[in-house]
Amino acid sequence: MTDFSFQQAFEWLSSSLAAVVFYSFELAGVQIPVTVLWLVTGAVVFTCYLGFINIRGFRHAVQVVRGKHSKPDDKGDISPFQALSAALSGTVGTGNIAGVAVAIALGGPGATFWMIVAGFLGMTTKFVECTLAVKYRVYHADGSTSGGPMYYIKAALDKYGLPRLGTGLAAFFAIACVFGSAGFVHVNQGFSQVKLVTGFDNAWLFGLIYATLVGLVVVGGIQSIARVTSKLVPAMCAIYLGAALVILGLNAGAVPAALWTIVQGAFAPEAAYGGAIGVIIQGFRRAAYSNEAGIGSSPIAHSAARTNQPVSEGFVGLLEPFIDTVLICTISALVIIVSGVYTQPGLDGVQMTSAAFAQVFDWFPLVLMIALLLFGYSTVISWGYYGLKSWTYLFGHSPVTQRSFKLLFCCVVAMGAVPNMLAVFDFIDSMIFLMAVPNILALYLLLPEVKADLADYWKKLQH
Repeated sequence: MTDFSFQQAFEWLSSSLAAVVFYSFELAGVQIPVTVLWLVTGAVVFTCYLGFINIRGFRHAVQVVRGKHSKPDDKGDISPFQALSAALSGTVGTGNIAGVAVAIALGGPGATFWMIVAGFLGMTTKFVECTLAVKYRVYHADGSTSGGPMYYIKAALDKYGLPRLGTGLAAFFAIACVFGSAGFVHVNQGFSQVKLVTGFDNAWLFGLIYATLVGLVVVGGIQSIARVTSKLVPAMCAIYLGAALVILGLNAGAVPAALWTIVQGAFAPEAAYGGAIGVIIQGFRRAAYSNEAGIGSSPIAHSAARTNQPVSEGFVGLLEPFIDTVLICTISALVIIVSGVYTQPGLDGVQMTSAAFAQVFDWFPLVLMIALLLFGYSTVISWGYYGLKSWTYLFGHSPVTQRSFKLLFCCVVAMGAVPNMLAVFDFIDSMIFLMAVPNILALYLLLPEVKADLADYWKKLQH
């Protein structure tokens, strides 16, 4: 088989898979993706069933992250704050910069409102995921931990008398996560932004440097990743949000009107954006891409947290969508709306955000480039850990197995900057969203257990 025919076969496979995973049905003239509906419905059910723990438990969540309830003898590999940073580094990325612009371009400013709503609902999904990730984690002979949906999917179906189905779905999740962990998208988008701003156009050299920097961190395992992300995440958020707040500060008079545009667009949208349902779907869809609530990725990082109380890590997890979607995405949206670039034709994704930044200072796209590179890099190293844990779940926890994945992962990253990879992007996106199928199913099955554990946790806290 020639390279060309292999490429054709892969493109056919990728597009066929994407057509199934992102299958949409029409309602009131708007295409509604079944995957997004699966994630959002789960988030609504979990939020109602647990009595809006995303709001009730917010203050307590902040206390847990600050270490107020931690004990020196708690089991685990990293602190709750490091677990939050590692997980956030996997979700705070180009979706917060480019994704918001796409939502506004397709759904109008009102899509921002529904992104925020989806972010609040996603907080409960993360609470359930992260609680179960710690509860069902396993401990290895060397004292390290492994956890995540692979383990609680198996446990959930075992409890319902379906062990074979549990084994199959857990393996299905792990395989999808291994493929989904490939860092092509972030490396490619990082290279595009560097090329746009600096003119540097050697894709292979960029990929090689990127892979080397990733390898330096990934080889050290979760402690190394946590050390880097606990410094990198606050720094990259500060750079991006600082730049955005400067723009909003210089346009302070326009901010109230921008907020009103968001609210007005959410409930009385223009027909150009597909009506009310079109705006809601765009908001929910981009939020799902942004915070990954229900995908099952970040619980893998949270399962390594030092805690003897699974529910406490659930509280840490619920802060993720708040920071990722409610805070960062809202500020991104305000910058785009205040600048008015969303009304300009021919701009999409990063280009729109870059144009909004450039309106204030012509050198601001350089700040955006640095933010994008940091966001993308942190996402790649976190997903490297998710892929590693899925790989060792499938093939064993030996040092040889771990080294083989790390080497393979770095090779994949090195190829990420090469152009003409749309088929690969579709394939990876499909794999990431396929993870949500068995993950959400397990969350439904174990939800009564989480509710009981939460009630017990509150009782212990009050004594």
